[in-house]
Amino acid sequence: MAGPKVVEDRGWAPDARASAGTAVVLTALLLGVDAAAGFGDWQRAAVWTGLGAVLFAVLWPTRVSAAPGLLTTRGLLRRRRVRTDRLAAVVWHEGLSQRLVLTDTLGNRVEVDPRVLAANPPLWYRVGQDIDTSVSSGTLAEGLDPLQRLSRLIDCETAQAVFRASALS
Repeated sequence: MAGPKVVEDRGWAPDARASAGTAVVLTALLLGVDAAAGFGDWQRAAVWTGLGAVLFAVLWPTRVSAAPGLLTTRGLLRRRRVRTDRLAAVVWHEGLSQRLVLTDTLGNRVEVDPRVLAANPPLWYRVGQDIDTSVSSGTLAEGLDPLQRLSRLIDCETAQAVFRASALS
């Protein structure tokens, strides 16, 4: 029996609920404090609501999904796709939020948080199969080091999960 054609990030829905909840709670808190202080006019309510909407947009997680030969990321405003079976380069960007940047031979580019792939073994497996295709076809010119680093990270996460599940850690 074949696995599912499209694999998605299992942690996206809880992250999306958390971002929406945080924005709503902050907005309600600001409106409540304003009302309690006697500053309950519509202009201030509009400012606090706008601030809550900005916070929601900033916190909204990117949805990552993979199908055979394709990795897709969807944010609030845009969707990006890259052909994972025709990868040309993979770069790991360090910094406050680590990003794995995948570029295909068509010039398409996708940025993915490596922790999303590490937390979703089926997603990594689907992408990994296509990366193997890129390597064997010779299209992947640069990026084997970041992929090996990601593979080690995922192996470490998997081992820790096994130890936690078996109560060995």
